[in-house]
Amino acid sequence: MTTNQFILKGRKIVTGKASGEAIVTREAISFNGGVDNMTGIVTEPGHELEGVNISGKVLVFLTGKGSTGGSYKIYDMVSRGTAPVAFIQVNPEPITTIGAIIGSIPVIAGLDHDPTLAISNGDFIEMDADAGIVTVTARNPLRTVANPASAA
Repeated sequence: MTTNQFILKGRKIVTGKASGEAIVTREAISFNGGVDNMTGIVTEPGHELEGVNISGKVLVFLTGKGSTGGSYKIYDMVSRGTAPVAFIQVNPEPITTIGAIIGSIPVIAGLDHDPTLAISNGDFIEMDADAGIVTVTARNPLRTVANPASAA
């Protein structure tokens, strides 16, 4: 492991492995009305990620919000190729979990450090949900990552 890498440990919510660039928000996200399922762009007015494309990214977020239609929207995004490749959540909830299950999107939560603080936009994530392991390679090599809690 290089000096710009660190590991977070958590628990599997949805099985699988994925890797990709991190997109991080400290806000809850709604997939039903807050994300355009045709493009993967966050459309919720005033959201921290408004205008950001989450397609093919590892989405690091607080929790999901909104109605049960969000589960289907996540599945629809998978079928269109506009979904994130993985979810790392602080607080998992049924809407995003069901969407991830039917869309086969790996999900980890309950990490030993708050991932919305330890992980930064653009960091490279390798995730093994079954093992509960998230390996983070910091995009900024000057960032200190010896203590993930101070890595943000």
